[in-house]
Amino acid sequence: MREPTLYERLGGESRIRALVTTIFDKHTRNAAVSNRYVNSDRDDVIRIVTEFFCSGTGGPQVYTGRDMLTTHRGMNVSEEEFVAVLDDIVEALNEHGIGQREQEEVLMISWSLKPEIVRQ
Repeated sequence: MREPTLYERLGGESRIRALVTTIFDKHTRNAAVSNRYVNSDRDDVIRIVTEFFCSGTGGPQVYTGRDMLTTHRGMNVSEEEFVAVLDDIVEALNEHGIGQREQEEVLMISWSLKPEIVRQ
């Protein structure tokens, strides 16, 4: 029998969208990164990050956004900002009742993106 994908274990697109929404809202209230979201289109960011998250966890969605290097080039994201974002993700995962195994997988994926995000 096939093991469910991370996408399936997270609850599919609707639950991932809810999780991404919580993460976005946390970022906008997090003093370490909130300035990065001042002029953001909330709905558009949530849409594109949901696509990214779904696609990257084994879902059928196609990510239509830019790659991480292009997206973060010139932003000069600091280590502290990166950790603040991870902290927000962990809080959101806990608030949504996501299991420990799935949390660890999401954090490993997020951590693997660090070289494409920090100091670009």
